[in-house]
Amino acid sequence: MTNERTVPLLPCASIDDIEAFYGVLGFRTTYKQRKPNACVGVQREDLHLQFFEIAGFDPEQSYGSCLVLTADIEGLHRAFAAGMRAAYGKVLVSGTPRMTRPRARKNADGLGGFSVIDPGGNWIRVFRDATTAPLPPAAPTAGRLAKALANAVVQADSRGSVGQAQRILDSALARPQADDDPVEQVEVLVYRAELALVLHDPETAAEMLARAQSVTLTEDESERAASAFDNAAELAAALR
Repeated sequence: MTNERTVPLLPCASIDDIEAFYGVLGFRTTYKQRKPNACVGVQREDLHLQFFEIAGFDPEQSYGSCLVLTADIEGLHRAFAAGMRAAYGKVLVSGTPRMTRPRARKNADGLGGFSVIDPGGNWIRVFRDATTAPLPPAAPTAGRLAKALANAVVQADSRGSVGQAQRILDSALARPQADDDPVEQVEVLVYRAELALVLHDPETAAEMLARAQSVTLTEDESERAASAFDNAAELAAALR
């Protein structure tokens, strides 16, 4: 058989909140009912999701999750981010709902990915589809800070263990070494700021962003750190 399709069915506390949030991300409502069971379906191009409402459901305790494979994770992230900026004035990086940035995942063979955590606490995990998109070139040998960052990304972006990711980065930052790559230092500081926002610690987030801005970089290093500084700008906007 061919052309089978699986549509995730995920829990939530309010189908109205779900419908509104996914509308911000560019989804349209395909189905909605109140009785006998409250549920809603949304669609964005070939991406279909359905949700069912549970009275008293706590999104923070949700285990709901699904994978989305796409050839263009950056394009999809840009579209979601644009929708958030239009609706909320910023990209949501903390609380529920929120969205992480595209990053390589060492626990997914280095494939890039990002996650949307929706109002139901469901993790919509977007990954590059290696069967339809070319793999990025191999990264240069990583220094100790890059390795710490990769481990922290697995903990926070994949497993939701933000506290453990924070401890990994704090340990790495507490032991600076003369041969540390300045770009890796910026990337670690900016990601640590992002984790601080998730943990509702704006003071630490602001401190880490200030430290990242103070790192001395050559012109070439500034180009390599451009993505991290783009992220820093989003985080600074979230602090306002």
